[in-house]
Amino acid sequence: MTLIELSATDAARKIRDGLITSENLVKACLERIDQVDDTVHAWAHLVPEYALDQARALDALRAKGGPIGPLHGIPVGVKDIIDTKSLPTENGTVLDSGRRPKADARVVTLLQEAGAVIMGKTVTTELAVFGPGKTKNPHNPEHTPGGSSSGSAAAVAAFMVPLAVGTQTNGSVIRPASYCGVFGFKPTHGLIPRTGILCASSPLDTVGTFARSMEDTALLAEALIAYDADDTATRPMAKPSLSKTVGDEPPLTPIIAFAKTAVWDQADEATREAFGELVETLGDDCHDLELSEPFNHVIDMHRNIMNADLAKNFAGYYEQGKDKLTDTLRQMIEFGQKVSAVDYNTAIDGQELLNAGLDLVFEHYDFIITPATTGEAPLGLGSTGSPVFNTLASYCGVPSITLPLMEGANGLPLGVQVIGPRGDDARLLRNANWLMQRLLG
Repeated sequence: MTLIELSATDAARKIRDGLITSENLVKACLERIDQVDDTVHAWAHLVPEYALDQARALDALRAKGGPIGPLHGIPVGVKDIIDTKSLPTENGTVLDSGRRPKADARVVTLLQEAGAVIMGKTVTTELAVFGPGKTKNPHNPEHTPGGSSSGSAAAVAAFMVPLAVGTQTNGSVIRPASYCGVFGFKPTHGLIPRTGILCASSPLDTVGTFARSMEDTALLAEALIAYDADDTATRPMAKPSLSKTVGDEPPLTPIIAFAKTAVWDQADEATREAFGELVETLGDDCHDLELSEPFNHVIDMHRNIMNADLAKNFAGYYEQGKDKLTDTLRQMIEFGQKVSAVDYNTAIDGQELLNAGLDLVFEHYDFIITPATTGEAPLGLGSTGSPVFNTLASYCGVPSITLPLMEGANGLPLGVQVIGPRGDDARLLRNANWLMQRLLG
């Protein structure tokens, strides 16, 4: 097995044991980037010497017997809406060209405290919304990688880095992970701090992760969990033991709910057939779930919150350079400018209403499965695809993960989305891992 094929978990163990060095791992990743990124275009900012300097310092620290963090020496890609004082953060827009933050985002600090190498900044769509960046799908460059965390998903899928960080406001982690065939984890809203990250919509924005295994998903996510007084969505709490729990066997066979949701008609034929076969394979452990009528309004309520917040948070971009924004983003902002206070607050109140409904569902079921996307990555680079199957988890702030379990009609990846109870991220990862083992053996 080559260095780039190592999981982050195995690589970290080998670095701790002195079997490999962080410098050699980073060099292998840089060589891989040289080989494939002219096609994939996953990186917005990459300075090889900066990555190598970090790796050499971490190797020297280990050699001196210094403290070793859980990600010691592991290269990680960071989405280019996450502030880094040592690299530009341009937010996917020419309006922020050359922007150099004065401080690192909290998640960058947490990565560094865990011993990670900040490999570089990965491509984001325009202001983390829908306007595509330059990234292409590693499986077929004629197809979109999804968005908005396009570069993070593609970099992990193409073995340029074992781990990457992204964000999700609607479908920006789950969708590109599904399209690129990797694990994408969107934790409970507020579990990971967002200080120093471009704010699109505070009631919805969530930091997420990309990896090529369940074990690596848990490793990275656990390192990022923290309370931050500057992010009011976080709260003081004991850190859940994601890495310890993910490999545990559930005490009882989980009971699964398959929810088509109100957007089932938007899934393509191959996706509907694949999920029909999946449900049949799961047999008596899986039950069809029809969500109650209020869930039918998730798309509209999410839109009212997100677009109104875009109008508020991106007002400066709109006023100073709306001619440089894509038509899609400009229209979303203008829609948001017209959302009434009543409609906005009704949508905010609806988050708790629907969470109460999900609490009742999770009294009977351990987790919900749905498609991660309407189908495999669409042909063409003018769109990043539809996030409609991700909106429920984003709106309610519950944890979700996409598992690279299936293929679409064109042989491209097709993810299975697993949704769990709010605040029970460790159990969600454990159950998702159980599902993977159940289906793959």
